[in-house]
Amino acid sequence: MKLVKKLLTATVGALLLATALGTQAADKKVVVAYQTDALPSSLGIANGDFEKATGTKIDFRKFNSGGEIFAAIASGDVQVGYVGSSPYAAATSRGLDVKAFYLASISGTDEALVVRNGSGINTVADLKGKKLAAAPVSTDHYQLLALIKSQGLTEKDVQVFAIPQPEIVAAFNRGDIDGGFVWDPALTELKKTGKVLVTSKEVAEKGAPTFSAWVATGAFAKENPEFLKAFSGVIEKHTNSFVSNKAAWDKDSDNAKQLAKLLGGTPADQAAGLLNLNLVPVSAQASDAWLGGGEKSGIAKILKETSAFLKEQKKIFDVLPSYAAFVTPTAVASLKK
Repeated sequence: MKLVKKLLTATVGALLLATALGTQAADKKVVVAYQTDALPSSLGIANGDFEKATGTKIDFRKFNSGGEIFAAIASGDVQVGYVGSSPYAAATSRGLDVKAFYLASISGTDEALVVRNGSGINTVADLKGKKLAAAPVSTDHYQLLALIKSQGLTEKDVQVFAIPQPEIVAAFNRGDIDGGFVWDPALTELKKTGKVLVTSKEVAEKGAPTFSAWVATGAFAKENPEFLKAFSGVIEKHTNSFVSNKAAWDKDSDNAKQLAKLLGGTPADQAAGLLNLNLVPVSAQASDAWLGGGEKSGIAKILKETSAFLKEQKKIFDVLPSYAAFVTPTAVASLKK
């Protein structure tokens, strides 16, 4: 009888342990950070495609900037995030272990310096003595500083305020600043009472290229390659849908309406924002030009060049010998071409 009781106790204990472990596995979730940029892939957040494809419970959290996302990654709160190249360069230069696994977009017209009507700014030569703003350590902040430098000016000649986008919009509308380098929805708001002076694409062509990418922590990327592959597949699915049939993403479409509900603004705002994107086909992403090639990777080169500029501007203290460790082509290379 004692033996039976012991066996019964052991069996019950094992069942309870298995149940507990099963519950923990079911409760396990991935925290993914996103921003308000108009992206076709954001439809996958709105309609649940990412969770369906990965078979994982995902906690999507909206942030105002890449700098905020990297702070959350550093604290351990976020495993995957959508970020721009400037905060990415700053974070990796400080030793944060993250890897870009999907290139969302490169410098386009979706980010721009908008100057207020009546500010007296008609060309970039008119920036001296003006007050401008951009989100802290964002790609916009980086390109704004690069633009100022290209005109032979410094932050002593132009007042640059590093403030969150909602504050930029408020300051712009009050007339406290003369211009802001922003992305949507702030870009659409500023254009209501201002004009685009220069776009991100134009600044890139002057020697300061940028990109936005999906990144994962080094540990997460190593332990969850199938998740990143499935996640990338959803991005590619919606990107291909937009590229091949833009009418399905116009201002009257259900897609634009879902994006507006998730990201803010109107369906027309989202439809217009999508047309400003500069997208890179997945067939090219695994090449040396972008995520592939290790040291020769285009992403690694941009990160190093951006870091060198940020150090020169005293925004960071060190530039690493190489940024190849912060890029991986594995997820996109595994997708069907």
